[in-house]
Amino acid sequence: MGRTFAQEKSFIERVSPCQYVVRKGFVNNMNVEGTFYVNDSLKGLLFEELQQFCEKGEVGGFLPAVKQLANVSALPGIVKRSIALPDVHAGYGFAIGNVAAFDMNNPEAVVSPGGVGFDINCGVRLVRTNLLERDVEDVKDKLAQSLFDHIPVGVGSQGIIPTTAKDLEAALEMGMEWPLREGYAWAEDKEHCEEYGRMLNADPSKVSQRAKKRGLPQMGTLGAGNHYAEIQVVDEIFDPSAATKMGIDQLGQVCIMIHSGSRGLGHQVATDALVAMEKAMARDRIHTNDRQLACARINSQEGQNYMAAMSCAANYAWVNRTSMTFLCRQAFAKMFDSMPDDLDMHVVYDVSHNIAKVEEHMVDGQLMKLLVHRKGSTRAFPPHHPLIPVDYQFTGQPVLIGGTMGTCSYVLTGTERGFRETFGSTCHGAGRSRSRNSSRKNLNYQDVLDALKFKGISIRVASPKLVMEEAPESYKDVTQVVDTCTAVGISKKAVKLRPIAVIKG
Repeated sequence: MGRTFAQEKSFIERVSPCQYVVRKGFVNNMNVEGTFYVNDSLKGLLFEELQQFCEKGEVGGFLPAVKQLANVSALPGIVKRSIALPDVHAGYGFAIGNVAAFDMNNPEAVVSPGGVGFDINCGVRLVRTNLLERDVEDVKDKLAQSLFDHIPVGVGSQGIIPTTAKDLEAALEMGMEWPLREGYAWAEDKEHCEEYGRMLNADPSKVSQRAKKRGLPQMGTLGAGNHYAEIQVVDEIFDPSAATKMGIDQLGQVCIMIHSGSRGLGHQVATDALVAMEKAMARDRIHTNDRQLACARINSQEGQNYMAAMSCAANYAWVNRTSMTFLCRQAFAKMFDSMPDDLDMHVVYDVSHNIAKVEEHMVDGQLMKLLVHRKGSTRAFPPHHPLIPVDYQFTGQPVLIGGTMGTCSYVLTGTERGFRETFGSTCHGAGRSRSRNSSRKNLNYQDVLDALKFKGISIRVASPKLVMEEAPESYKDVTQVVDTCTAVGISKKAVKLRPIAVIKG
């Protein structure tokens, strides 16, 4: 017989207005505590989900996010705590919005594909321009159509930048060095990219032929689901100094946000690894609370193979966003009869939302080498950290928080407190409040499109019916999510962006 909701809640303690701790005993074998950050507006969703689970069992095929958070804390080699950010919602294995770090020097420590996600290095890139909203007002619809024509979108979309099997191998190994070599990127683009757009331990030989076959035709494509390209304008500036450093310091200034990942290649890399790791778990007698938390010891052959293949998929995703940046620059250049550099179309930053990386952090006063899993969360390193670009040394790393379709987005910066408390991590977006299936059942796609049009937002979509899944009603309020991160000090607001055109798959 399972515990009642009241019994489950007894293991959850509110330790500050926006932070809760999940004590050991909430699930079996917890090695560390869990913690989640939510304000009063967001907490209801998590507790309602847990209550529904206590009364009816699994919700939508997944455990509640709080249960997933706790199950992660039972994985071997985890340190400090399992962390959930305000946009947390249930996912495969790990919750989306979960951060967990594992001790690289502990032979029992594991790497888990569920802690990265199927869309490896799904992330966001922000490109600025020197245009203002008044410059694009009369051509907004044409500009949206031009972007839609230039960037392949949708489930079965294929890239238009010529890519051979040899090119793919080079892109998997070299990341953004490859489009730079081929003339599809500017030299400074990689300087404003997490990891400079290249994971150095990538080994294309660890990526299956099936994954490569899926990835070859999709280079430079947006995909579908929650991926998008948006034309946005600067709506509010909270930190003028940081905004100036990023070159987005004028109200009404036009920017482009691109949200996409590693497409079918990344999905196949994750699928292949899960199959291999189930066998490794049986061999090494690794037990988890949830079979979706398939994992392997970091130093095992399976663990190392996944790390190398995951890095290739991450490199692919950076090349993918770079290819779309190239196409975006072309679209704007044609529309305004100018060269992209005359339009100041520089990359502000490019962040990863689904990745695992080796980093150094202080844990209980000791400097440790950790494998930090960030799934549906963003690295948010503070000022003066050696791994962020020289341009942002005094302000902290830019953190790009994409809103939902038709709602605002934010640019944050990392903080010292966040580095200490969340391994330098913060939220990644709004986070789902209802499942895709529920959205399809309860929303009408024409109503969603009409609402966007009423707001003055141009929209181009490959599949209108998929729009229901990405409607604002399907997500939490991104402002509440960002305000929670700001309230607990794990990141700091710099700029708010408002969409004027949306391109969807």
